[in-house]
Amino acid sequence: METHNTTSPTEFVLLGLLHHTKAHTFVLAIILLALVTAMCGNTLLLVLIQVDSSLHTPMYFFLSQLAFMDICQTLTVVLKMAADFLSPGNPISPVGCGAQIFLSLTMGGAECLLLAVMAYDRYVAICKPLQYPVLLSRRVCLGLAAGVWVGAAADALIHSVHTMHLPYCGSKYIDQFVCEIRSLLKLSCSDTSQYETLLCVTGIVLLLIPSSIILASYPRILSMVLRMKSTKGQQKALATCSSHLTVVGMFYGAAIVMYMRPNASDSPEQDRMSPVFCTIVTPVLNPLIYSLRNRDVLGALRKLVGKYRVLQQN
Repeated sequence: METHNTTSPTEFVLLGLLHHTKAHTFVLAIILLALVTAMCGNTLLLVLIQVDSSLHTPMYFFLSQLAFMDICQTLTVVLKMAADFLSPGNPISPVGCGAQIFLSLTMGGAECLLLAVMAYDRYVAICKPLQYPVLLSRRVCLGLAAGVWVGAAADALIHSVHTMHLPYCGSKYIDQFVCEIRSLLKLSCSDTSQYETLLCVTGIVLLLIPSSIILASYPRILSMVLRMKSTKGQQKALATCSSHLTVVGMFYGAAIVMYMRPNASDSPEQDRMSPVFCTIVTPVLNPLIYSLRNRDVLGALRKLVGKYRVLQQN
């Protein structure tokens, strides 16, 4: 009978995003640029939503939640990436690895659920405008946001605890830039087929079902938008909906590829590149997508800059 050394390593080493190349300086510069862009963009969006009373609506409340998730995802993943580039081979403890899995899954799962909630917000606002103040009152919005966070955190806790309690075969090198479940499963000595099935079921609940609901709701939303008599209102609704659909396609597409592809089709390059879109690209692009095509956000930014100039002159 074949035996395995099931002694779990006392620490793991993340090999990084492009550890086979010599372009460390260039990649580090890109990572730092992504870090600064994501932090500045999402923080500015949060500030604008807080200080401008015209943005105190359910849509922007949920958008502020999305910006906060992106900030947390950036701090959880990108800062560690930058540290690993500056100090290659920097180990991470099993506790630290589990914490990173928990935080990353919490933010990712919360974004999955929040995008579905945001689609519901657009559906009610466009298809049932008279009922909008009731169906999305402040109390309802707070309840939906709490449900998103609690549901995502519970799912992340289950997966992170289970993953870190698996027996490992002594290898401590994770061929990834972030502690990620699928990469850790490859180091485990035990049969993980049942757990991989559970991951697939989780993916269906958090990815396929919400994305299907979103896609099913948008034909109705778009048909109502096209019937609007006000050209200005139609353009505003189309800009908002197109921004949301862009983020939905980008995030859900990357997450489905990341968590729902069979292990047999994995390659090291695909393993490393798939999380990039969920953990780096989307936090950078989300504030740009929602602000550049949103007149309300741009207007709030102009007012904030105007107030700053007045203060500077005084």
